[in-house]
Amino acid sequence: MRMLAALLVTVFVFQGCSLIDIELQPRIRPLQEETVEGEGKTKILLLDVSGVLADETGSVVLGAPPPRVPIVARVREELRKAEEDENVKALIVRINSPGGTITASDLIYREIDVFKTRRKIPVIVIMMDVAASGGYYAALAGDTIMALPTTVTGSIGVVMLTINAQGLMEKIGVAPLAIKSGAMKDAGSPFRPLTEQERTVFQSVIDEMYARFVGLIVTSRKMPEDKVRAAADGRIYTAEQAKALGLVDEIGYMEDAVAAARKAAGVTDARVIMYHRPKEYRANYYSSAPAPTPGVDASLQQLTALVSGSGPRFLYLWWP
Repeated sequence: MRMLAALLVTVFVFQGCSLIDIELQPRIRPLQEETVEGEGKTKILLLDVSGVLADETGSVVLGAPPPRVPIVARVREELRKAEEDENVKALIVRINSPGGTITASDLIYREIDVFKTRRKIPVIVIMMDVAASGGYYAALAGDTIMALPTTVTGSIGVVMLTINAQGLMEKIGVAPLAIKSGAMKDAGSPFRPLTEQERTVFQSVIDEMYARFVGLIVTSRKMPEDKVRAAADGRIYTAEQAKALGLVDEIGYMEDAVAAARKAAGVTDARVIMYHRPKEYRANYYSSAPAPTPGVDASLQQLTALVSGSGPRFLYLWWP
């Protein structure tokens, strides 16, 4: 009781003399530049594209780490910052992603492609553990695509994720009711199976988005469409297999990507830089964006969010 009374007195005292503004969620700080490799005036920007590609973040939780900027927004922010720096002469895009939503994958590809067109500088893509589906889609913006010897890529295609919880609902005695304006209005509802008409509609969307993916590979990699479609059946490939198919140009390591960027830019000395926010780790060119929650894999959180989100999701995603 005494503690409660003291607290109330304190509140009344401060209420009469000032306004208290308590920041419950840390603010997102501006980007800062950090050199992670090399020296000289010329710069090579290393852009990190990691995790599931989705233009959304988790909800704010009191006591949680600072919120992450959605990956599409961060990619655009970093590229706009580099666009204003005339000393940036090349871009390395490091991809470690199984893909994600169709739109996020396409937007990241477009941001990189627009940056390359405006600045007219070489773009080298280096794939890490995984650059599959939407991760490979984003890689197509590069002039040169490199893979580590242990990279897994491919999984070219589209998948729609939804669930059917009708059996579970029946077991617990719950009968959902949808009052709708048309027969297709609740297509993809998790509370009932798909009808054949609905399946046909969803398949038409998937086929169109698949054709877009194939067309981009045909254009970017200068491959015949029949060869692309033969490789784009959803299977994954090793680095050697992907190179044999023409999906990647070279196999190497980060230092090879840096050397390729220097050569393409026509410079011998250049600093590899990364943009980061205060307190984010950027000590070398393997540094990546921090996970949103300590002890929990960021990609797993994002995958869970994609599946648990309301309604079906159309994805460029490798998720066996």
